[in-house]
Amino acid sequence: MENNEKKSPTKKVTSITRKLQLHNFFIKLRLYITMDLFAFIITTALWLYMQESFITGDFKWNRERLFKLFDNDVKGLFYTVSDKNKVLVRINADMFLFRLLIIIVVILILQIFFGLVIGSIMEHSKIKKILSPINEMALKADELNKMTNFSDIDKYLQLKEEIDNFQPYSEKPLSFGDSDLAGIEAAINNLIIRMRESYEQQSRFVNDASHELRTPIAVIKGYSDMLKRWGSEDPQVLNEAIEAISNEIDHMNILVEQLLFLARGDSGRTTLNLEEVSVIKLTQEIYEESFMIDETHPYKFKSKDDEIQVSADYALLKQAVRILVDNAAKYTKEGDEILLSCGKTDKNEPYIQVQDSGIGMQESDVSHMFDRFYRADEARNYKGTGLGLSIAKWIVDRHSGHFEILSRTDLGTRIRIVLPTNLSEINQEETQKA
Repeated sequence: MENNEKKSPTKKVTSITRKLQLHNFFIKLRLYITMDLFAFIITTALWLYMQESFITGDFKWNRERLFKLFDNDVKGLFYTVSDKNKVLVRINADMFLFRLLIIIVVILILQIFFGLVIGSIMEHSKIKKILSPINEMALKADELNKMTNFSDIDKYLQLKEEIDNFQPYSEKPLSFGDSDLAGIEAAINNLIIRMRESYEQQSRFVNDASHELRTPIAVIKGYSDMLKRWGSEDPQVLNEAIEAISNEIDHMNILVEQLLFLARGDSGRTTLNLEEVSVIKLTQEIYEESFMIDETHPYKFKSKDDEIQVSADYALLKQAVRILVDNAAKYTKEGDEILLSCGKTDKNEPYIQVQDSGIGMQESDVSHMFDRFYRADEARNYKGTGLGLSIAKWIVDRHSGHFEILSRTDLGTRIRIVLPTNLSEINQEETQKA
């Protein structure tokens, strides 16, 4: 070990914290002394002014005023006021000044105790928190400095060897067995875990997308082969094939559009156009459009507040609510009611709610309902891609909102989108994801 060993980064940051505290201590102390001295002078001047005015009946600036330690061989501090060498007022001020000085000293002691001592204790944690990023940087720099030391070249070689021999698909985490490399070890393992999760998610997404596209392609190919062989000669078969191919093309078009939306969102190419949005106006607009789009269900609209404003992307938020309404119509029997409502939660958070009396969901399906291409067993009898709710969740997440879901089998489902009112929360979330 070297004789001139440097202090650890933690001790350096602690030293900086103490220096900042000491610097603030003396600044406040000078401020308190200056304020108390000013208060002493002002209070003394006001008292003498009141005494002179009370005795003489008036106050004139041209009079001569002096402090005398002894007056006519009488001990004490006297304040005299003269006019043309004639003494008008002689005030014994030593007792007042002595008492006032004691009061000022007591105030200064209280200021030092409460304002400086207790304040320094409270500032210590605040300064330490502010300097914590510097502390982390110092620790990393110290760790790298140890690695660059010629005497620690074996740690560098150990690090290189372990990374070269590491298998990306191995479940065993990377381990150096060295406390000096613990920080690098944890960072690399966390990075590998995130990369694996991302890779697995992308693989599942590609596999599911391939599976979903395989079915309509197979249907289209089957009908086209049938038409090629003999179906074109039968008008009924021809019409059936054309209708089936058209339906599958529409399904594929929707699927591809949803895949492209999620792909653009995951790559960060979809940005929010934030503006002040009226929740009531947006919900009522979807409610009115639903009558034209769906004539098989009665719709109702209910609002608990007069006006609710949120910061949101109007088009994207409307798309998310539209997805919930379409799902409610898909899984609800004809003639059964669908309720749209908006309001504020107990925490004063704005929400938009869609409630139906459809097939509902089991509790095990609720936790997976936003997974891409996930469809419950009961929902497989209905046409869909399994991506709508994933898109809705992506939109709500980008708005820093969340879902509240209540669903019971054969009773229906109630899904609530809860949004923040603070625009800065959404901007901060967007910045972090970017």
